[in-house]
Amino acid sequence: MAEKPKRPLSAYMLWLGSAREQIKKENPGIKVTEIAKKGGELWRAMKDKSEWENKAAKMKDEYTKAVQEFERNGGSKDSGRKTKGAKKAPKKSKKPASDDDDESGEESD
Repeated sequence: MAEKPKRPLSAYMLWLGSAREQIKKENPGIKVTEIAKKGGELWRAMKDKSEWENKAAKMKDEYTKAVQEFERNGGSKDSGRKTKGAKKAPKKSKKPASDDDDESGEESD
């Protein structure tokens, strides 16, 4: 069975992909994290983002169609989705139970 289509990139991520080399060129020796920070500053300062927003919208439309096609062909809506923060059974305490611990919260004499 085919894998579920991957989510499309946001307008910012599309733009950053095209601007990354220019940012590196203008800031020799810049760290990866600093590239992202600088990119964020440049993106926020941009007046006209319509080119990137249009590309992102087009990719999202294509993604939506691909997901619908995937689901029509028997793909599960949850297929390929990683469950972040899924609840696991609580771990048992390694601390041995003692007679002093009274779970009712009342003091014993």
